[in-house]
Amino acid sequence: MSDGWQFWIDRGGTFTDVVARAPDGRQTVRKLLSVNPGRYEDAASEAIRLILAEHGAGLDAVGEVRMGTTVATNALLERKGADVVLVVTQGFGDALEIGVQARPDIFALHIVKPDLLHKRVIEARERVTAKGDVLTPLDEAHARAALAAAYEDGFRAVAIACLHGWAYPAHEQRLAAIARDLGFEQISISSEISGLIKFVPRADTTVADAYLSPVLRSYVDAFEAGMAPKGGKPRRSHLLFMQSNGGLTSAAAFRGRDAVLSGPAGGVVGMAAAAQRAGFTHALGFDMGGTSTDVSHFAGAFERTHETMVAGVRLSAPMLHVHTVAAGGGSICFFDGMRLRVGPQRRRRSRPGLLPTRRPADRDRLQRVARPRAAGVFSRDLRTQWRSGARPSHRGNDVRCDVRGNRPRVWAPVLA
Repeated sequence: MSDGWQFWIDRGGTFTDVVARAPDGRQTVRKLLSVNPGRYEDAASEAIRLILAEHGAGLDAVGEVRMGTTVATNALLERKGADVVLVVTQGFGDALEIGVQARPDIFALHIVKPDLLHKRVIEARERVTAKGDVLTPLDEAHARAALAAAYEDGFRAVAIACLHGWAYPAHEQRLAAIARDLGFEQISISSEISGLIKFVPRADTTVADAYLSPVLRSYVDAFEAGMAPKGGKPRRSHLLFMQSNGGLTSAAAFRGRDAVLSGPAGGVVGMAAAAQRAGFTHALGFDMGGTSTDVSHFAGAFERTHETMVAGVRLSAPMLHVHTVAAGGGSICFFDGMRLRVGPQRRRRSRPGLLPTRRPADRDRLQRVARPRAAGVFSRDLRTQWRSGARPSHRGNDVRCDVRGNRPRVWAPVLA
């Protein structure tokens, strides 16, 4: 372990928790909102600066930072990744949409297909057999023209997956070189991301990497910039990130494929350690955050998987077995016309509901909302007025319910 201050960070979509240990062994805990515009750019680096300032130390005293983050997880759950163009062998442009033809609910009459992460498909004129024989040489001129058109349309991330590319990656590498020459910022190659047999899982994982890596890289770069001492450069060797498989990796090697369960994986490792310390060999983990909820199982050893599905996306990569639900403490409960639903949308990101806030403007607004009024019973009244097309608004000391647009919303207790 490095000398100096040690920081262990859980950067969630709603809150960021930081545990710090001083060189003399003292421990400090700090909790901040992950996003708080107007106060700080990044919660993790802000917490580190606050803790160091309280003890009269500077950023040069940081020995090591270990972080688990749900940045990639939440980007996948909320579909807020980069715009991706997928390059595949000609004739396989719809392979990912067809998928593995699995039907989670075989009796469902209304089939809802999951959204695809990529927004455009380029079918490269090339073909290599399973034995490595080149049936169709790569048409570089056609590939360059198609990629150039995608770049002009605003795409900056490309995922490349050729048939049998896991064993014979020459065409994938050449396509990557063309994309690099054109200026693409994120280039994910299936032979490097998931060099395994089975085209669909390999291509799905490559697309997910291209979709999430720009978001992840943006966060890592911002964090490193915030951690740089004045007039100096950030020390990348002292920054480690938790991967989906439960291990740590450097900031330079941290990418979207390995970050999908970065935050949840840290929770699984912590749950197992706490259970063993308490004398239990079997435990269930329930990790509810502001954006998502993660459930895991421990029976004396970590459960791992190499093929899994997260938020409707198939992934082929080693990771801890965690089931993630796209709803947490900060998710919005809304009415879709048929039933009440929860998540994955959040209310203004790191501001779950109306209650847990400390911003002065919000406090003033809450005081106006929470003025004592006669509490009413509006279960039947709300249904009646809803059907009649009215837009009522009921507020009481304990519950506030209002209907705006097409979504009736019920808020938790509002306190001034």
